[in-house]
Amino acid sequence: MPLKLLTQLSCRNLFRHKRRNLMLLSAIVVAVAGVVVLNSLLRGFQYDMQEAAVSNLTGHAKVLAPGYLDDPSIEKSFQLAKDWRPDVADDQLEGWAARIRIPAVIMSERETRGVQFVGVDPQRESISFLGSVAHRGEALQSAADRRVVIGESLAEQLDTDVGRRLVLITQGADGLNREAGFRIAGVYDADGENLEKIFVFTGIERLQALVDAEVVTEVSVKLVGNGAGESSIKDSLAAFFDDLDVLDWQELEPQAAAMFLFADAAMFIWFLIMMGALIFGLVNTLITAVMERIKELGMLRAVGMRPGAVVMQVVMESTLIMAVGVVLGILVGWLFILWLGEGIDLSRWAEGVEMAGMRSLLVPRLFMNDLVLVAGLSLFFGFVASLYPAWRAVKIKPLDALRR
Repeated sequence: MPLKLLTQLSCRNLFRHKRRNLMLLSAIVVAVAGVVVLNSLLRGFQYDMQEAAVSNLTGHAKVLAPGYLDDPSIEKSFQLAKDWRPDVADDQLEGWAARIRIPAVIMSERETRGVQFVGVDPQRESISFLGSVAHRGEALQSAADRRVVIGESLAEQLDTDVGRRLVLITQGADGLNREAGFRIAGVYDADGENLEKIFVFTGIERLQALVDAEVVTEVSVKLVGNGAGESSIKDSLAAFFDDLDVLDWQELEPQAAAMFLFADAAMFIWFLIMMGALIFGLVNTLITAVMERIKELGMLRAVGMRPGAVVMQVVMESTLIMAVGVVLGILVGWLFILWLGEGIDLSRWAEGVEMAGMRSLLVPRLFMNDLVLVAGLSLFFGFVASLYPAWRAVKIKPLDALRR
């Protein structure tokens, strides 16, 4: 039987039962739109965690001295040539930064706290959260800046503010303690309180002078976008720094990496749940349609329609209604994502959001690969759901059908 005729029969059958098929179409639209919207929110959650991990002085790849993670002291440092830069194409490299990061004790007039004392070149810190946070007072101006910037939460704990002096004690390259006074240039407001409590920043040249060694403890490299080519830059760094450790962000932030993978699994599970429920509805609808058309199908078989054509007709009906539902569902989901605008404000749940490694503003991310996957799998499941009703239709005997 010509495909054109089968298509006409399938379309006619769909319009014969408008109410039932409209309800099925609505269910498909809601299911697909729900999957699209939730996938985009999970993608936003997923890549927020990755960006937070990468921006947490980590980068997509980091060079460290062996043993630094177990004993983060100035003894676990190395020298870096002043003219060194990563061997990465400019269109793939967002930036890189060399730092000294060592434990220290910070003292105000009233309180004492343990912190991570970080020497940075502010001009290179666009790759970390320090380059984007808001400041009260001033940010660090150069690698030679002798002042410090501290977090808002740490300033509250120390009962201090911009312009006041602090004393920091840390270990020098010779193993002896070093103590120095610093004036607060500014107070930064980061997304998480943990960052504000832990990190105190000064110019890297000032910290090198304090520890009496022109060394660094880490080099972070950040790539453009979501870190495509991460493995190649890691291999390149490992080849150059053959006596040092080169780790990617998944190794440095294993909890965030695990949550990143969990988001992929959650999207797939959610899709299976929605499609599983939808398949039951689709199968029941198609079986009902077949049972209502037993006499019609028997007549078609009696006049010469082959079993394969019967199967094709039922499958085409399922595919057509699923295809229309998928297109409309993707459109509705896309419009809903546009309606969300710049994201969902989660600031009222700030503590829980911070523990999950997210920002307070959840911005949905819609990827074409996800849409193609949703559309492809939906059509596939629609095809699978049509096989049983098609089998039931083939089993109809023409004589038995004509007697009804």
